[in-house]
Amino acid sequence: MALHFVNLDRIERFFRSVDARFGRRGRILLLGETSQLVEGWRRFIDEIEFVSVVNAGDRPDFNRIVVETALGMDVRVTDEHPGEVIPLPSGHEERERPLASNAWAAGMSLSFAHFDPYAVSFRYLARGGETDYQLVIRYLENGWIDWDEMTDRLDRLLPEFSFDTIQQDPAEFRRRYGGLFQMWKQRRPDLTRAPFSNLVGRNGALTEK
Repeated sequence: MALHFVNLDRIERFFRSVDARFGRRGRILLLGETSQLVEGWRRFIDEIEFVSVVNAGDRPDFNRIVVETALGMDVRVTDEHPGEVIPLPSGHEERERPLASNAWAAGMSLSFAHFDPYAVSFRYLARGGETDYQLVIRYLENGWIDWDEMTDRLDRLLPEFSFDTIQQDPAEFRRRYGGLFQMWKQRRPDLTRAPFSNLVGRNGALTEK
């Protein structure tokens, strides 16, 4: 299957097709680059990422329609809750963000919002690719997350991290967060709060004491 890049028009066509075939109420929470494209921070992405919330009895129909629509449009789609990958900070449901403009979603039975950007940031940092770091940096640049608040939330969340809960050594996640600090500090030289008291700087990198 030849996969095509996705712009806002293709996102609208995808969800309108799903909505027309599904015909029931549900909630779609956009994630990551999909959120950033809808908000106008990006022009193209290569995958539509979201979390769907539908009635349990409607789940098989919804999943089938999503798969068939994605195949028919030659787009890659991921419907995955971040909590399936990593423990989430408390209150993430209350930190959902409305769309800046929902004109493209008008008239659908499905409703749309953005998943909590703090939870999304932790989920993508756990994956740890270069594009994942850049995704979190864009959240920071656009004021969707604050560095100090994110570090506070992570400090409270760290006791829940284990190899079983995040599918990696928690020390690796801490190192990735330290790498994010270095990237953000290049853009914000006034940044003074380094993450984790048990990590120290050494030749520009953060390593454990």
